[in-house]
Amino acid sequence: MTTISQAEQSRSARVGAVLFRYRGFLPVPFLLIPLAIPAHQTAGGWALGASFIVVGELIRIAGVAAAGTVTRRRSRNVQRLVTYGAFAWMRNPLYVGNLLIWVGFMIGSQVLWFLPIAIVLFAIEYALIVRYEEGVLESTFGAEYLEYRKRTPRWVPRPPRQPASGEHDWGEALRSEVSTFLQYLALGGAFYVKHRLLS
Repeated sequence: MTTISQAEQSRSARVGAVLFRYRGFLPVPFLLIPLAIPAHQTAGGWALGASFIVVGELIRIAGVAAAGTVTRRRSRNVQRLVTYGAFAWMRNPLYVGNLLIWVGFMIGSQVLWFLPIAIVLFAIEYALIVRYEEGVLESTFGAEYLEYRKRTPRWVPRPPRQPASGEHDWGEALRSEVSTFLQYLALGGAFYVKHRLLS
């Protein structure tokens, strides 16, 4: 029987557990606002925004290739601790990638006054989710995870002191991201329709 760590039992982790279950829906309000607020979109704005989206998605793909499609599950059951690839640079590459992607859409939308608000709200939500996930990993892997946490930054990437290699399944990662790519197309289409209606 797995011992539940104190970190997983903390109040912030319990709140994070709820957010974790619904994390796929968390970005929706951040997109409805820039879609609803009038703003003049420009090609330059979307070019800059697209660069954030591409970098964010590349980070996501690298993370999924290393960890597998388990990253999409909502269960607390974790089979292995991934400490190589993107996870050797930072502990939460998928969330960092997500943040860059949504920043890219915000920049493209040109509703720039909402950008700092969205970043703060994203930071709060992800911080709580990560508290829960870190508690689960500590419960599951104990000292092995604590050592990994000690040497690897949570958010800001840093080259690992000792390169760690491991299996990557790039094909599985790309297949798992198909639905994400379709969401980007749908969002791009929605912002294009908004642009046409306001022009």
